[in-house]
Amino acid sequence: MTTMTDEIRDADGCEDFESLEESGLHDEMPDSTGAEEAADAADDTADDTAETDPVTDEEAPSEETDDGEPEIPEEDPAEEKLREANDKYMRLFAEFDNFRKRTAKEKSETYQDAVAKTLLSLLPAVDSFELAMKSPCTDDAYRSGIEKIYNQMTDLLKKLGLEEIPALNEPFDPKVHNAIRQVEDENFGESTVCEVYQKGYRLGDRIIRCAMVSVAN
Repeated sequence: MTTMTDEIRDADGCEDFESLEESGLHDEMPDSTGAEEAADAADDTADDTAETDPVTDEEAPSEETDDGEPEIPEEDPAEEKLREANDKYMRLFAEFDNFRKRTAKEKSETYQDAVAKTLLSLLPAVDSFELAMKSPCTDDAYRSGIEKIYNQMTDLLKKLGLEEIPALNEPFDPKVHNAIRQVEDENFGESTVCEVYQKGYRLGDRIIRCAMVSVAN
């Protein structure tokens, strides 16, 4: 291999080369063989770095199934059982709440039906007391006793929720009045109740008995 020293000798002659050796420049000039070895070492280092460095600009491929779709992780059996138990609990709670409301409604309706039937069965006795008080009586003590019993009974019926339906001098209402007679009477307006034969009663919104009345034309 031709060295840099040989090239200098060929170009300038031996005398120039000897002058370079005497001045010390020969020792300072780099050896071409050492430079080539350094270049080879740098290339080897670059190759090793390329092999060891991971790929950073691309993400690692995700796991895929045989069909090419991403694999879905399986659900934990404990979580699945917990979810099923929670769904079952919510359904049972909703059913129980509906049952509770339905039972309360049926209980209230049953109580109202029982009270209505009881009051309806007592009304004939109330009617009899009213007729007795309208009849002439010379015994004041007897009459006073009848009135006291009547007042006690009506007070008891009011506590149970029984209310008398207004009828006399009221406009005729077929929902609460039962007209059994029509009369010509100028003292009353048209379609006005002018006489009550039997009182009517209600229990809340429920009509226990309609009032029997006469209606003026």
